[in-house]
Amino acid sequence: MSERIIPIVDHRYAASVPQVPLDAALDRRQPLDRLQRPLHDLRISVTDRCNFRCTYCMPKEIFDKHYEFLRHADLLSFEEITRAARVFIDLGVRKIRLTGGEPLLRKSLERLVEMLHALRTPEGHPPELTLTTNGSLLARKAQQLKDAGLDRVTVSLDALDDAVFRRMNDVDFPVAEVLDGIDAAHRAGLGPVKVNMVVKRGTNDAQIVPMAERFRHSGVILRFIEYMDVGNTNGWRLDEVLSSEQVIERLRTRFGLHPLEPNGIGETAQRWAYDDGAGEIGVISSVTRAFCSSCNRARLSMEGKLYLCLFASHGYDVRALLRGDPAGGVAAIGDDDLRAALAQVWTQRDDRYSLLRGTAAGDAHRAERRVEMSYIGG
Repeated sequence: MSERIIPIVDHRYAASVPQVPLDAALDRRQPLDRLQRPLHDLRISVTDRCNFRCTYCMPKEIFDKHYEFLRHADLLSFEEITRAARVFIDLGVRKIRLTGGEPLLRKSLERLVEMLHALRTPEGHPPELTLTTNGSLLARKAQQLKDAGLDRVTVSLDALDDAVFRRMNDVDFPVAEVLDGIDAAHRAGLGPVKVNMVVKRGTNDAQIVPMAERFRHSGVILRFIEYMDVGNTNGWRLDEVLSSEQVIERLRTRFGLHPLEPNGIGETAQRWAYDDGAGEIGVISSVTRAFCSSCNRARLSMEGKLYLCLFASHGYDVRALLRGDPAGGVAAIGDDDLRAALAQVWTQRDDRYSLLRGTAAGDAHRAERRVEMSYIGG
């Protein structure tokens, strides 16, 4: 009789409690990290749960019925998320993206959107609010999210062919319901809607042209993402990466394309437009063309761990500062001290894994236990 090995689940990724500097109230400048990168984008994961089991993110053999998800009490409350976001805005954040897991599984998420929309930058503007979703619940939620103050949505969709899509999400979910969600988001004004397709050679690369055909002339911006070595559970192999250059060449054989200028500093996607005016596409070259030098994003997990890189192996326990941690001898602190502690964390940042991939330093980092994409969002 064969034995089945059940992986031990541990959400306690290596994390340290940020220290409050002695001169906490003295420096009110917006911080730069060691590579002179500002903090501009904050991605907030609101749940570790997802109703899909995509093989490159939450493979079923790991995230099965034995997998122990976090208790609700372990998650940051909406009030704690809003307080942290307010401090991050003071540090320079102007764009907040809600992620998961699947964020629409978090009950009453529209209330959090309302709370974040009520925040203001020093210039008096609300932050840009976006959300990344697998689209399974979007048709019933789109209008509520728009009414609450959400600006845009990005939908993950890896195939237009129903059989391919069902195999990739590994829960037999039909592609038609995701397409309905995209249409609902467009009608609600959550645009421009973006659709992200992770391209895995030999799995769904035959869907590149059909996806482009589907979203031409629709106002939806389709983006192709190179299959990434995030986390430790997806069995990533370099030979399964189809480069952005190869994606563009496939599309050019069918459509005329020309490059566009980036919308701003720190944009991850290279933009292309159809020559016939049918719209815009993008490619995100996370493996073959690293964009670390302009990365201005931080990620806050659903239980309040702050990560400074998608490929991080270490985080910072912000929840301990928000709530206090008597067992760890940590007291809750005020907003000024929280700002100073987070600013100090950012100024010490030097993460650039994608630039180091393939070097000795990159290989050493890859060997460490890195945070999973499902834990901090893409």
